[in-house]
Amino acid sequence: MTQPHFDEPLGLAVHSLPDPRDVSGSQATLRGRWKLIAIMVVCSLPVAAAYFAYFVIQPQGRAALGELVQPLRPVGALQATSLDGAPIALATLKGQWLLVGVGEALCAQDCRERLFLQHQLREMLGKDKDRVDNVWLVQGDGALAPEVRSGLQEATVLRVMPEVLAQWIPTPPGAHPGDSIFVVDPLGNTMMRLPSRFDGAQAGKARRDLARLLRASLSWDPPGRPTP
Repeated sequence: MTQPHFDEPLGLAVHSLPDPRDVSGSQATLRGRWKLIAIMVVCSLPVAAAYFAYFVIQPQGRAALGELVQPLRPVGALQATSLDGAPIALATLKGQWLLVGVGEALCAQDCRERLFLQHQLREMLGKDKDRVDNVWLVQGDGALAPEVRSGLQEATVLRVMPEVLAQWIPTPPGAHPGDSIFVVDPLGNTMMRLPSRFDGAQAGKARRDLARLLRASLSWDPPGRPTP
C-alpha cells in the first residue's frame, strides 16, 4: 500500500463558478415563458367561453314568438297629436319599454279584442309590468268607437299620420299595422313585432320574449319612468 508523501505540495482543482449573467438570463427566460403561458390562457378564455355557451348553455338564436326588427327604427323627431289635437313629440315616450298597438279611429270590436290581449300581455309580466307602458296609435281623424274607449284607460293614446307611422312602425309588405304589437325599447327604437292575436301557448312565448328583454336590460333600465 502506497503511503502519501506529506512533503509533497498539495494539488488543488479549482472548478469554475457560474457566471451571474448566465443565472439572470435563465431567470429572465423562465419569466418570459410564464408570461407567454399566461397570455395564451387569457387569449383562450373567450374561445373557451364561446364553446361553453354553445355546447353547454346552447342559447337560442331567435325569439320564441316575436320577429326582430332589423335595422332598428329610432323615434327621432317624429310628431303625433293628442286626441284633442295638441302636438306631442313621440320622443317623450322614451324611458320605458313600450307595447304599441295600432288601430283605426272607427275600429270597434276587433280593436277592443286586440287591446285586451295587449293589456293582458303586460299584466303577465308580473312585477316587471311597471317597466312597460301600453301605447295605442290611432289612424284617422274620426272619433274613437265607444267600444274601444274602455280599453284605453291605462294606455297612452296618440293620433299619428300614415307617414309618421311608416317611419317608426315597420310593417312587412302586404301586412297591416294592426296585425302586430310592436315592442319599443326605452331609447325609442322599434325592435320587435309580436302578433296582435294569439292563443294561450303563444301568449306564454310572447311573455318569454319580453321577460328576456327586460332581464337583459335591467342593468341600464331601472324600473319606473325617469323624471325629466
